[in-house]
Amino acid sequence: MTDPATAPGSARQKIDTSVPHSARIWNYWLGGKDNYPVDEEAGDAYTAVFPGIVTIARSSRAFLRRNITYLAGEQGIRQFLDVGTGLPTADNTHQVAQRIAPESRIVYVDNDPMVLAHARALLYSTPEGATAYVDANVLDPERILEAASGTLDLSRPTALILSNILGHIADLDEARSVVDRLMAALPSGSFLSVNDGSRGVDPVFEQAQEAYNSSGAVPYNLRTVEEITSFFDGLELVEPGVVSVQQWRPEADAPEPEIIAEHGGLARKP
Repeated sequence: MTDPATAPGSARQKIDTSVPHSARIWNYWLGGKDNYPVDEEAGDAYTAVFPGIVTIARSSRAFLRRNITYLAGEQGIRQFLDVGTGLPTADNTHQVAQRIAPESRIVYVDNDPMVLAHARALLYSTPEGATAYVDANVLDPERILEAASGTLDLSRPTALILSNILGHIADLDEARSVVDRLMAALPSGSFLSVNDGSRGVDPVFEQAQEAYNSSGAVPYNLRTVEEITSFFDGLELVEPGVVSVQQWRPEADAPEPEIIAEHGGLARKP
């Protein structure tokens, strides 16, 4: 989860360590170190109500890894636009893609000052490829596309990654508009990857999320599976469609996948 609520250019603002931040809490649940005591306290308070959030966070990251592996390895995609990237952890988009195809080019987008600082320090590219960071708001697709075009050739197929970011946009129609405007700028053969927390699967998760949203942190809105699926309207879903993230093309040696309250899918633009 990342915070799209601040204005573009916010990376120049001072990092506030007095209140919990969703990107840092997510990093804590993933086992990262880029967080503060206030984030650990908020994360622990959440897990006290719903311990399964750690499974959701790590399953979300694994889903993204499998998506990128499929795109780079089976579909030959060499350009990735990762919007709402959050704090760098293990197996970031560029690491997965460039292990398969070192010439891959990746643009990360976020507008959090802490994310910006860490991204610039940690997101190194292979010599053959490129990795760039754009300071922009998810609610400003035109700014994202303009800035990304400095690194990506948007006339070539590109994978748009929206992992746990659309839930920060409260209005479903506005969230769909963001997706539509971004995908409209990409050519045939491009892909859309979306995963978000889902409603209607786990009432304990929903209770914990409602408590989190009322804590003063930037809210994250769970959506039904049908609402998440609607982001792919007009695109060709890759099998098995929109499913709980552990069920999306699990690795052969993975444990039996569970149905957890995090759904996602991958689709191709015809």
